[in-house]
Amino acid sequence: MRFRSNAAQPYDDRCLSWQYDAQTVSIWTTHGRIKNVRFACSADALKILRSHRQGESDLIRRGGVLYLIATCDVPEAEQCEPDGFIGVDLGIVNIATTSTGYRAAGRGLNRHRRRQRELRRTLQAKNTKSAKRLLKKRNRREQRHATNQNPIIGKTIVTEAERTSSGIALEELKGIRQRVRLRKSQRVTFHSWAFAQLGDFIVYKARRAGVPVVFVDPAGTSQQCCECGHIERKNRVSQALFTCRSCGVVAHADRNASCNIAHRGMIVWNAGRESRASEPAA
Repeated sequence: MRFRSNAAQPYDDRCLSWQYDAQTVSIWTTHGRIKNVRFACSADALKILRSHRQGESDLIRRGGVLYLIATCDVPEAEQCEPDGFIGVDLGIVNIATTSTGYRAAGRGLNRHRRRQRELRRTLQAKNTKSAKRLLKKRNRREQRHATNQNPIIGKTIVTEAERTSSGIALEELKGIRQRVRLRKSQRVTFHSWAFAQLGDFIVYKARRAGVPVVFVDPAGTSQQCCECGHIERKNRVSQALFTCRSCGVVAHADRNASCNIAHRGMIVWNAGRESRASEPAA
């Protein structure tokens, strides 16, 4: 068995104790107990830590900074009966577009990724020791940037659903990388985007808020008119423009798709509710 020098160090309550009011911890080390070690966290995180922390804590070191990871067992809120559903269309140009009008533009994130790719390409071409050190230093920076953006988007969507007493309908993303066809210039961006991570954040935050979440088949949602239901490939004029060839409605393409996802979400919810009903006595 091998142990990495930067591997996580687990502590139980006998070896590490928390003082929430003072925001300090007391840690037992090989050189004795170290007291009054301060830790930093947000007010919300401190409240959760005080109320729901359970089990051991892990001390890890990342990028020269020490982090304490605590396990918190937070009970899920009671799921509400939704008045409707908010559809969420995921994409590259717009990371997330909802049927209520919220749009998280992907321009900044895509620009950041392009800069990171160009820098990696330049450093890899140099292949010097200093270039390798810089590559290692910048490792996972793009991933951390996306991980910072996704919770913000997820929280905005869940807050809107909570405010309007609605559920959330998400696209079923299994196999999306195999079934979606893209131009060569878009493939790197598409395959580096954290589709599942954003969905996981939305589901996690929705469970804590008691907001129902359903997954629907997204096939055809970008070509179907949300007003009359007509499906035709020519309806999708461009990335941003949707024009129905049947009823003539003009809409933003992602907004139209999100409305279709919302409608399918309500169908899935009603079908599931009916299937949960008890069978009549024989």
